[in-house]
Amino acid sequence: MEPIKLAVVLENHPVDIIAFTELFRGLGDLDVYVQSLEMLVKDEEHWDDYDVVLYYNLTIPLSEKDSLLQRYYDEHVGTTDQGIVLLHHGICCHRGDKLWKALSGIEDRRFQYHWDQTVRYDIADASHPITQGMKPFAMIDETYTMEEPAAEGTQVLITCDHPNSMRAIAWTRQYQNNRVFCYESGHDGFAYGNADFRQVLKRGILWCARRL
Repeated sequence: MEPIKLAVVLENHPVDIIAFTELFRGLGDLDVYVQSLEMLVKDEEHWDDYDVVLYYNLTIPLSEKDSLLQRYYDEHVGTTDQGIVLLHHGICCHRGDKLWKALSGIEDRRFQYHWDQTVRYDIADASHPITQGMKPFAMIDETYTMEEPAAEGTQVLITCDHPNSMRAIAWTRQYQNNRVFCYESGHDGFAYGNADFRQVLKRGILWCARRL
């Protein structure tokens, strides 16, 4: 079977690009194409070529009406079985946008952040392919306080009980034809190098690509 073609979207947020690149190199069985959101939407002839698009951007302004970006969202997202991963601040992208509300399952994505928190994560659903057989784990990461994903169809997989964090950490959704995996973790090298974080992320990508 061919490797999963994964588009990774970076924009409007600093990132340790060396550690971030090493993260995806360490996941294996992936062809990774890191690019800006602008590059992704302008490369219209290849919109359908990716098995999964992972959003790690923090593009706050809404897309302009009648723009190519808006056409990408309106005419492409949801129309194929291409998987979608919203990773960390990618969940907070396009504040107020109806599409991102539907993808994330969160109506109000205004958030506060807390750096360098030591968090214990609990497995809420050990029967799901992404978290099957996993045990609770802990790591240092940035956390968000934000409204919980409560839209119909949300399946929460990982939770935490921490005063500076939302309860839901990882959850799945379905948006039209797209499988969607939302993972609140993943700020920097502390998370990127954690074996449990990598396992969850890799399985989430596989699940979105319908390989798991």
